[in-house]
Amino acid sequence: MTRTRITGKYERTTKTKESVEAFVPFPLPPTDPPLQQDEEQRRLLHAAEAALGRLDVAAELVPSMDWFIYGFVRKEAVLSSQIEGTQATLIDLVELEAGAPANVEASEVCSYVEALNYARAQLAKKKGLPLSMRLLNQTHRHLMQGARGSDKLPGEIRRSQNWLGGTRPGNAIFVPPPPQALPELLSAFERYMHATDDLPLLIRAGLLHVQFETIHPYLDGNGRIGRMLVTLLLEQWKLLGQPLLYLSLYFKRHRDEYYRRLAAVRTAGDWEGWTRFFLEAVATIAEESVQSARQLFVLVERDRARVLAATSSSVTALRLFEELPKHPIVTIARAMELLSTTRPTATNAVATLVEAGVLTETSGKKRDRAYRYVAYLELLSAGTEL
Repeated sequence: MTRTRITGKYERTTKTKESVEAFVPFPLPPTDPPLQQDEEQRRLLHAAEAALGRLDVAAELVPSMDWFIYGFVRKEAVLSSQIEGTQATLIDLVELEAGAPANVEASEVCSYVEALNYARAQLAKKKGLPLSMRLLNQTHRHLMQGARGSDKLPGEIRRSQNWLGGTRPGNAIFVPPPPQALPELLSAFERYMHATDDLPLLIRAGLLHVQFETIHPYLDGNGRIGRMLVTLLLEQWKLLGQPLLYLSLYFKRHRDEYYRRLAAVRTAGDWEGWTRFFLEAVATIAEESVQSARQLFVLVERDRARVLAATSSSVTALRLFEELPKHPIVTIARAMELLSTTRPTATNAVATLVEAGVLTETSGKKRDRAYRYVAYLELLSAGTEL
């Protein structure tokens, strides 16, 4: 039986003339005792790693990665934002990207997509930023641009005390470290991202997520950046070739346990309980992602054949079909832009996709009609409902 582990210390700090105890975590990895790796944990680790391997293979077999990355990145963005209380769905995000009037909550999800794309692009560049606090800060800046938290130091480490739950630090559920402790804590956090030890990389990714959430370095957006960190780590460490794992779906389904497991690390030193939960999340969602990839592959191949078999089929119509993964809602004007063609040609291409049963007119308008790839959106939207 694992003995109780102390994972941090408390420091007295003052906020609005109120003295509270803020939690300061010890550096990773867990010690005294080290993380216990029993048979159950090894079984879960093997299952999670095997599921990630199958997901990577499924991704390699698809004819166009765009069909998957577009949807999976946006699904994670929506789900991660929903965990924080954002009332926006995948359809809201796609409609915004298609030119619908902006609303604050869908714009926040759009900022998440932009932030993740920025971080991945930096990691892919030869002279881009490495995985570091500097990169996370810049990613946070993108995340918070135009969001309701845009006045809360986007891209900057907080300089004041924050808290989770409650109306003030004195009745909060959790009080993160005081601001003066952050430089040392974040330095140790960054070192561990690049350190080597005996723990498997997947487990280390889970530990880093908890540590980031515990440090809570920003005034807002910590949960979203902390979950995005897992995506970046899996890709950086080559545990997954593309960002096709939307772990936030599991965290949303098990939201209470997710927060309880995070808290138990701080209050009871239960890194083992968190690690089991995290590995179960990876294995479950990776398997579901494999199924989603297969279903998307079947759908796309079926509908491409329908477009080719349509009586009005044309090269232009097929070109428009291939644009649908990034633009699953189109108007005639948008089709003109995507195809760099005239209105009559774009109108005919849309009509062909409607004839093939791929696009459906959903706006109900007589002018400026919008057409959706309904089957594709329904498949991707599973789990993102409010």
